[in-house]
Amino acid sequence: MTVNLNIVPFVSVDRMMKLVLAIGIERFLVELAAYIEEDFRRWELFDKTPRVASHSVDGVIELMPTSDGQLYGFKYVNGHPKNTRDGRQTVTAFGVLADVGNGYPMLLSEMTILTALRTAASSAVAAKYLAPEAARCMAIIGNGAQSEFQAIAFKALLGVDRLRLYDIDPAASTKCMKNLAGMGFDIKLCASAQEAVEGAEIITTVTADKRSATILTDNMVGSGVHINAVGGDCPGKTELHRDILLRSDIFVEYPPQTRIEGESQQLDADHPITELWQVMTGKAAGRTDARQITLFDSVGFAIEDFSALRYVRDQLQRTGLYEELDLLADPDEPRDLFGMLLRAEKATGLAVAGS
Repeated sequence: MTVNLNIVPFVSVDRMMKLVLAIGIERFLVELAAYIEEDFRRWELFDKTPRVASHSVDGVIELMPTSDGQLYGFKYVNGHPKNTRDGRQTVTAFGVLADVGNGYPMLLSEMTILTALRTAASSAVAAKYLAPEAARCMAIIGNGAQSEFQAIAFKALLGVDRLRLYDIDPAASTKCMKNLAGMGFDIKLCASAQEAVEGAEIITTVTADKRSATILTDNMVGSGVHINAVGGDCPGKTELHRDILLRSDIFVEYPPQTRIEGESQQLDADHPITELWQVMTGKAAGRTDARQITLFDSVGFAIEDFSALRYVRDQLQRTGLYEELDLLADPDEPRDLFGMLLRAEKATGLAVAGS
């Protein structure tokens, strides 16, 4: 992609929506999943740190940085469940991809939509290695902003075409069913979480409340299922009863983060968990038994956002779906930053020293 080095490509919400539609959402998710899997396979190359979080009684604001030594990426993201009462999104985000060699940003992008896409793609990538073979039926408990993306990703990557939906707000389930109409799903609206999991081979929990909840109790989970636990993503927020974790083989992105923020915060510090990248590279086993309960304790990690930003950047030259953002100072001589003001003074007629 050839651009003026002092101009940063910017993908707005409008351009992101047009990019997804131009590529097609299923193809977008499949291709994004390939980028995520590629980066997980080179996991050991990356700088890794738990996200830097600022918690309040209302929610959390986080920074999620990483680098593979050539590119650096970070995401700013919030989580404020009460926002929906004010007509605002629970989660909003933006991200930056930069050149490690010179520190210049190469991309600034909205990541509210992109995070939903990368979360769904990451879930489906994990399920490729952990879900029962030829699983077709998935329960989705929590039918808010993430639910449709999860459904489409599992259909595109695994062939899931039967959905059982439940939310404490029936309108959310109706919304989800309506949005997915005509996309090849057989959808059943359920009156309880118990009803939703009956007959499901994959169970996705993706609720928003920032609290320790029990969305699934131990008696609701039979042998042989895969649980895609997406909703738990901060200290004090969980969705599963602890006994489910004790019966499951648990797979995570980055243990130092997951043990603080995920379902695994309920476990002793030495309880065994397996990193997903190890399964992808053959260093650890994934699903090995038809009766095994596998649990992807997903909290989201910076490398997934890095993959998403990298994928979006690679689509820009051929699609042109970005804007040029005048973000970086460009003095005639690199050490003469003040000279830029003098140049602007001549161009605008405004005085540097003021009136």
